[in-house]
Amino acid sequence: MRKPLLEFNDNGIYCPPGKFYIDPWKPVDDAVITHAHSDHARWGSKQYLAHHLSREVLYYRLGEISLRTIGYGETVVKNGVKISLHPAGHIIGSAQVRIEYKGEVWVVSGDYKLENDGVCEPFEPVKCHSFISECTFGMPVYHWKPQQEIHNNINQWWRQNAAEGKATVIVGYSLGKAQRILQHLDLSIGGVFTHGTIDNTHEALRRNGVQLNAATRITPDTPKEAFRNAIIIAPPSSAGTPWMRRFMPYDFGYCSGWMALRGAKRRRAADRGFVLSDHADWEGLITAIAATECETVYLTHGYTATFARYLSENGYDAHEAHTLYGDDEGGEAQAEALAAESENAALAEGDSL
Repeated sequence: MRKPLLEFNDNGIYCPPGKFYIDPWKPVDDAVITHAHSDHARWGSKQYLAHHLSREVLYYRLGEISLRTIGYGETVVKNGVKISLHPAGHIIGSAQVRIEYKGEVWVVSGDYKLENDGVCEPFEPVKCHSFISECTFGMPVYHWKPQQEIHNNINQWWRQNAAEGKATVIVGYSLGKAQRILQHLDLSIGGVFTHGTIDNTHEALRRNGVQLNAATRITPDTPKEAFRNAIIIAPPSSAGTPWMRRFMPYDFGYCSGWMALRGAKRRRAADRGFVLSDHADWEGLITAIAATECETVYLTHGYTATFARYLSENGYDAHEAHTLYGDDEGGEAQAEALAAESENAALAEGDSL
């Protein structure tokens, strides 16, 4: 019996004939990275392969690593195994990894969404025999509305706050959500400001040639009057910190797929919750998997038991796989907190001067 082309071990998803890992969670000799979120791109490996648009963000987050980048559809061969990257639609630079060896094809999706967000390259299904999929939102309760409806609601909320003389603070992860928010704002309403962690990410993306709308970085010298009628894009780690006091009076909104759950807004002490996710919903997962025409599915994180049962009942050879990918949306919460800690402290100190 032929051994699987990919296997799950203590270091990550491993390809024995190719001698490389995909999104390893421990340092390895050769790592192929689906995207730059912290649970998929970790420090310490000897060499990395990723998409071109992940280059500067990976350098910003991981330091001076040995990194090779390629475009979508470009093929690299490692020990006779063909590797190519294909759009995942998750965040800028995100990719599915297609692996082919002796006529067998596997695809590792990383994280993905099907709706074209107008910011990153849209998801493209890749036909394969075996598909390794996330299922962060793999429950029928998760059903996303069209993103334009969500962005219209955000702009309407901002416009109302501005009319009342209040600042608007909106929270989203610095890599992925922050770019979607920024690119869909109605800039005629007022000024746009960003937390330093988000500004650093935007600058890395711009160095990579990504075109983003202009926004002003918040510093200790930014006058508080500038925030009236403005919108401030901040990472989740800023919520409830002294850094937020400078914007008073303000309304606070939270962008996440988890806002679909009753009580999520209240738990995050938000005035508004916007259901905006960088992951596929229930129907999106089903559609994506069907489009691959695969026979076998491995589910890495999320509602794996529920979704594996559904797939098995519908004719797939479905398996749960134990991985260390984040169960929070994007797996970014801890990394964002660490990155923002010094920024929040510096700005709070500036407020006290």
